[in-house]
Amino acid sequence: MLSYQHAYHAGNLADVHKHALLATALARLTEKPKPLSYIETHTGRGLYDLSGTEALKTGEAAHGIARAESSGWLPPQHPLNAALAAVRTRFGADCYPGSPLIAAHFLRPGDSAHLAELHPAEHAALAQVAGFARLYAQDGFAMGNALIPPTPRRGMLLIDPSYEIKADYDRIPGWIARMARKWNVGVIALWYPILSDARHRAMADSLAAAHPGALRSEVRFPPARAGHGMVGSGVFVINPPYGLEDEAARLAALFAAL
Repeated sequence: MLSYQHAYHAGNLADVHKHALLATALARLTEKPKPLSYIETHTGRGLYDLSGTEALKTGEAAHGIARAESSGWLPPQHPLNAALAAVRTRFGADCYPGSPLIAAHFLRPGDSAHLAELHPAEHAALAQVAGFARLYAQDGFAMGNALIPPTPRRGMLLIDPSYEIKADYDRIPGWIARMARKWNVGVIALWYPILSDARHRAMADSLAAAHPGALRSEVRFPPARAGHGMVGSGVFVINPPYGLEDEAARLAALFAAL
């Protein structure tokens, strides 16, 4: 069983990057009255307590979402601000939403959501907050392969694995290529860590070569602590909604100033 627990890292700078783009994409997609499908392959527990032992142990949220908000990274009208406010109103000021609860803020009656999480404890926690979605206690790649193309056909797929399995870097380009062929109208988004050894590069370059019209957003930041390997965050989006490239450029400028 995989051991990764995002509670130690929730609200870090990578989450700020990923979630600002996710909220922007979903805000754009839900501007039209047509229903959509939202799918996540590696969901996590959905809700995190930033005052909890795990978050305080690493301090990543203090250098991430707390710093971003205090520095004005998110303008008042930013879609992520709306999602954060909704979650804090419902669950408490110290809570931080994972991607499924960010999505829940934007999804409407008539939209569908499908969330996969294989870790038993994370899946059980997710079930407490994700009543809006159908949950799957199975491998997320298998779930995505079975569902795509979804109904409604319009929508978004988020792939956000822990990369504990090193083979993911090798298999993801082929898996995404198959999903894009099956679902050529879908917004397919992949998050990946940028590590000091640059192990992401071959995967990201392969994706960029295969999908020349996609958005590749990469930002860098100082390691969270001495010896920490993650020095950046990447998001690759096929069929990016209108305006997402502008948000990626805005975020790149903010991160470049760190």
